[in-house]
Amino acid sequence: MICPRCEGELGYHVLTRQFHGIRHGRVVIDGTQWYACSNREWACNWLVSEDAPAGRCLSCRLTRRRPESDDTVALDKLARTEEAKRRLLLQLSDLGLPIAPWHAKEGGLGFDLLSSLTDGRPVTIGHANGIITLDLAESLDDRREALRIRLGEPYRTMLGHLRHESGHYYQNVLLTDDRAWWACRDLFGDERSSYRDALDRHYRLGAPENWHESFISEYATMHPWEDFAETFAHYLHITGTLQTAASLGIHLDAEATTFRDTDVVPQASYRNESVQRLLDDWEWIAQALNRTNRSMGHGDLYPFTLVAPVRRKLSFIHDLVTRAPLDPDAQIAIATAVSVDTERA
Repeated sequence: MICPRCEGELGYHVLTRQFHGIRHGRVVIDGTQWYACSNREWACNWLVSEDAPAGRCLSCRLTRRRPESDDTVALDKLARTEEAKRRLLLQLSDLGLPIAPWHAKEGGLGFDLLSSLTDGRPVTIGHANGIITLDLAESLDDRREALRIRLGEPYRTMLGHLRHESGHYYQNVLLTDDRAWWACRDLFGDERSSYRDALDRHYRLGAPENWHESFISEYATMHPWEDFAETFAHYLHITGTLQTAASLGIHLDAEATTFRDTDVVPQASYRNESVQRLLDDWEWIAQALNRTNRSMGHGDLYPFTLVAPVRRKLSFIHDLVTRAPLDPDAQIAIATAVSVDTERA
């Protein structure tokens, strides 16, 4: 990454969430040497500590499979997808969620980033045993937009895919006992029902006519697993956008409109806030962002309606995330790329 003003090289320091100028690929921060990730040529801008394995940041090390190094077309798409993955990992870290790498723990988080355009075979987007698989071809705007329209989806992005598939991963991580699973089933349905039958039914018949009364999207109606993952993804959409609004100092002044009697001040974190506060803030911020998009001739930034059943599901996700024990090593592990699990073993 290059500074637009001085054209100097920059690297992102995860611990401080700041960019630092680097010379010859390194910089000293608080007395410690930090180096550019060895995948910088593939547009990775993270810094890693001097003891990082293979000189790669944790985000890059979480990529289990990727296109071959001589596949320059696919690697260009990989760079865009890796950027979205780094954004996901930073948000998961900010939420205090555990990030156990696939190479350090059975069922740990990992990514297979493959391309159906260059690999010569279809790539199915999905999650299995901790590994999230994405099709890099979807980083092409025209291809992704065609699929979005064909599947009747109001929203489809690479970051959206990553957030959705991470929902599958964290459902198994955060639901740790029978009581939690039964509470989850009361809201989302029994995940033990046949996924194959549900998949066939969904693509043969589509979503129920009244799906919008209970679900965040048509795809969420397919199976309880997908309902949970879609809701989890929307929780990340909401908290991530509110965090950005907070970092920019955005707030909505009640005196500027007749619709509200209080100011809306987004929070960087809602860990100690009620889900009601979270969703109330989001309702007004989403309206403001939707109106801004319309002013530019675009569709709504957030074209979804949070009906009461969906709000209850989001409340469940909020409780799962905020009541989960904070991972004290999450920030250190993501910054240094040294697996805490490996060190303790």
